[in-house]
Amino acid sequence: MSRTALRICPLCEATCGLVLTVDDGQVTGARGDRDDVFSKGFVCPKGAAFPEVDSDPDRLRTPLVRVDGELREATWEEAFDAVAAGLRGAVDRYGPHAVGVVLGNPNVHTMAGALYPPLLIGGLGTHSVFTASTVDQMPKHVSSGLLFGDANRIPVPDLDRTDHLLLIGANPLESNGSLCTAPDFPGRLKALKARGGTLTVVDPRRTRTARLADRHLAVRPGTDALLLAAIARTLFDEDLVDLGATAPHLQGVAELSDALADFTPEAVAGACDVDAATIRVLARELAAAPTAAVYARIGSCTVPHGTLASWLVDVLNALTGNLDRPGGALFPQAATDRTPRPAGPGHGFALGRWHSRVSRHPEAKGELPLSSLAEEIDTPTEDGTPVRAVVTVGANPVLSAPDGDRLDRALASLDFMVSVDPYLNETSRHAHVVLPPPPPAQSPHHDFAFNTLAVRNQVRYTRPAVPLEPGRMAETEILARIVLAATGMHGADPSAVDDLVIRQTLGKAVREEHSPVHGRDPKELAGLLTGDNGPERRLDLMLRLGPYGDGFGADPDGLTLEKLLAHPHGIDLGPLRPRLPQPLKTRSGKVELLPGPIAADLPRLRAALRARPDGLVLVGRRHLRSNNSWLHNVPALTGGSNRCTLHLHPDDADRLGVRDGQPVRVKGAGGEVTVPVEVTDAVRRGVVSLPHGWGHDRPGTRTRHASANPGVNVNQLLDGSLLDPLSGNAVLNGFPVEVAPVRAEEPESVTALT
Repeated sequence: MSRTALRICPLCEATCGLVLTVDDGQVTGARGDRDDVFSKGFVCPKGAAFPEVDSDPDRLRTPLVRVDGELREATWEEAFDAVAAGLRGAVDRYGPHAVGVVLGNPNVHTMAGALYPPLLIGGLGTHSVFTASTVDQMPKHVSSGLLFGDANRIPVPDLDRTDHLLLIGANPLESNGSLCTAPDFPGRLKALKARGGTLTVVDPRRTRTARLADRHLAVRPGTDALLLAAIARTLFDEDLVDLGATAPHLQGVAELSDALADFTPEAVAGACDVDAATIRVLARELAAAPTAAVYARIGSCTVPHGTLASWLVDVLNALTGNLDRPGGALFPQAATDRTPRPAGPGHGFALGRWHSRVSRHPEAKGELPLSSLAEEIDTPTEDGTPVRAVVTVGANPVLSAPDGDRLDRALASLDFMVSVDPYLNETSRHAHVVLPPPPPAQSPHHDFAFNTLAVRNQVRYTRPAVPLEPGRMAETEILARIVLAATGMHGADPSAVDDLVIRQTLGKAVREEHSPVHGRDPKELAGLLTGDNGPERRLDLMLRLGPYGDGFGADPDGLTLEKLLAHPHGIDLGPLRPRLPQPLKTRSGKVELLPGPIAADLPRLRAALRARPDGLVLVGRRHLRSNNSWLHNVPALTGGSNRCTLHLHPDDADRLGVRDGQPVRVKGAGGEVTVPVEVTDAVRRGVVSLPHGWGHDRPGTRTRHASANPGVNVNQLLDGSLLDPLSGNAVLNGFPVEVAPVRAEEPESVTALT
């Protein structure tokens, strides 16, 4: 029997609404939901391939437990017994910091990943926390923390109302956007141009997004911060600074001008390979536009000055009066945000509250660099115990972190490892226990994180499109049980985890004077919560206490889970609106334009003015039908343009004596890979490009389609030593490589070499 069901797509940050066709309990089709309040019917190839993702035959269906060195199928009870013994044994033997928690990118796309990992980390009391953030967007978190006092308070471009968009190191026509949740990002950019707006793209590659732009600047990789600093310097020099309505909320404008004195367009032009006159035009156009927004993403984050580049993005928005202004860059207000507190000074944001054991990398946002995970496992020191047990949730750092070969060996040396993963992949193959979550159609969905980054305020929730298959366990229950196992409560009902969170949250809320439930009985409030299970009751709690909530009856028109369920296509909460100073949590209660750690890092940027790399440098790239290492096992999302090839400019190909399709050896500080060349002028001279997420050639995995066309692991070219010092983010773009053709007598392996 055929029916339809609604589902929010979990395969990228656009969070598009889908209408699924379900036949006999299996998803057989997917199309865009035209009635979705946010995506309005848009769907990309990943969303259209939802049925193939959902029904991938290589997805694990039962837990695996290592017995006599081999992973064998086990019952859920056997698996969690092993988890409890392994994790508690490690904590009791070595202490809490000897247990590492590794969270991958998929966590942010699931309800379970939002609700339970913080409880696991807090329950363990470990400082050994590593996530995909430090190979992606941590510089933006750090710059936002320093500017606004809250690492998760990130302004997003008001795409639907801006007149001018300066886009740096981002390719949303292929990625669908990132740290800017916007279904149909391509359509929004085309609408910007149709209403007479201007799109400028800064990228060393002529991407699909760059081809749409009014102006494309092929900047030298890694120099984004220099370019942005020169634009800011021009605003000061030409008296173009106009703070607008944000002026009362800004601190440090004069000090900022002095700090950027050396970064004139003439001074940075050589390093950026962008002439001074063009830089001045960029500044003048930005200042003259009725509204404008500067937006930068992964290409500007995964470079040596990633935090400075991220900081300067918001500095430019502030200096042009476009921060917190319609058509500029504004702070979204998610329905599950905490109850808004009165504006005023906060606790601020601190870096380096603790450090990694081996290289002494400072903590940022409670995390250590993913690049340091291998050394934290395999390097003994007198200062603390190495990591001896690891919990990975939706993570594949063997492919996503630098020097996967070293990490591969390190993971094999652990006393215990548990992986929550639907696949036996390059990382989870080392686990002693693998706990497979169900396919996405069998899981509920609400975007806790992405709604805080959305270009329009809205709220949506979808229950599972199909019921759990017999023998499956909900991911929320899997993670709740891990929390219990890790904290010495193995065997307790997993609902106890949700009940504890509800009691603690309500207990705090009734004591806060600005809370809508101040002075009320928390037990009575808990009894008012609705939902079929603990996660739904927690969602109801967050909605009721949130900025649009009913306050447990205080506002009859306010939001509750029941009201949201009555609107299956979502509830539109309106366009982004100015919110300063309420979101600020800095100690001054203002936007602190020149924070101390930023000022201390500027001499390093000044030194970069003299840099002139004379060899090839490598940048990554993204495909529309790919998302890191997730989707290479889905035939519908591989092939065509989604191939692992090295993009090489024709002039560089001629100089090296390389033909299109010929294998070349690419060498970096961490190793070598052999990969076919794709000769194209889409990359500027002196730059080569290799996509990330590939390298599915290690034994012991169960991803047949990916293994048949493995590609190479670009991160194997790195040894993990290149980091942005403020954020600990890995430098994955703009690093030097050597490229040479493979001789006829040499093997043409496409595996990583050490």
